[in-house]
Amino acid sequence: MTEVGWIGMGNMGAPMAGNLVKAGHNVRGFDLSPRAVATAEAAGVQAVGSIAEAVAGADVVFTMLPKGEHSRAVYLEPDGVLASASTDTLLIDSSTIDVESAQALHDAAAAAGFRFVDAPVSGGMSGAQAGTLTFMVGGAEDAVSDAAGFIEPMAGNVIPTGGPTTGQAAKICNNLMLFINLAATAEGAVLADRLGLDKQVFWDIASVSSGDSWALRTWYPVPGVVETAASNNGFEPTFTTELANKDINLAIAAAQDTGTPLEIGEHVQQLFSRLIDAGHAGKDCSMIVKLVDGSLTGTPDQVPAP
Repeated sequence: MTEVGWIGMGNMGAPMAGNLVKAGHNVRGFDLSPRAVATAEAAGVQAVGSIAEAVAGADVVFTMLPKGEHSRAVYLEPDGVLASASTDTLLIDSSTIDVESAQALHDAAAAAGFRFVDAPVSGGMSGAQAGTLTFMVGGAEDAVSDAAGFIEPMAGNVIPTGGPTTGQAAKICNNLMLFINLAATAEGAVLADRLGLDKQVFWDIASVSSGDSWALRTWYPVPGVVETAASNNGFEPTFTTELANKDINLAIAAAQDTGTPLEIGEHVQQLFSRLIDAGHAGKDCSMIVKLVDGSLTGTPDQVPAP
């Protein structure tokens, strides 16, 4: 039985850790949120009260945290992972964070004698629950190979991306495309409705035609079409607007660092900002459709564009 330490048991972390429990591993988890802890315990995770308790005796430690600043704190602070774990422990950060933070974690882990990989995921909450996530894994070849074995119960795909930080680079670029596709899906869906097309008929066409995308098949922003879509549930989040805005800003920052124009990506970020300014940071990012159809509380005419 593998001993797993898990830090960060939110909407993604709890079901991911639960899938490791289902695979027969012993998982000790830590999170500051009592609600997250309760959810993880219901999935079979043994909740503990500190990072040190979570990583003690672990063969592998996973972290799944919101931002680079959180990952840095969890790994680098005096009571963090690097100070508390054995150097025999493989460290896997599945957070989606900026490349600079990922490089800092690789450097600090190596200096302390650890093997570390950045392994962000794609597939959302539904993929986390089903164990079908795509993991993008960057790091030293031996560490990436060993990480794949621990990741397998949570994954539909495990894709080595190259050296340190390349997992994060792949995730940032992938999410940029996802959110652009989501915005395009919202615009297409609203226009199709106003041109008199039945919503199911249009989805049936687009899903087998050149307008197809993961966003269309999984996050369709019109209710009553796609079972997994947050639009069926008042846009209760599967991926919050706040996190979507964070992720697309990672892409914009990387683009600025590399001199890459992202005119469409920057426009989509402005749409997320308008949702946040209207008080919907905690709603699902597919609520972007309400900026297209004018149904947002504070419609596009009332919510000033940046």
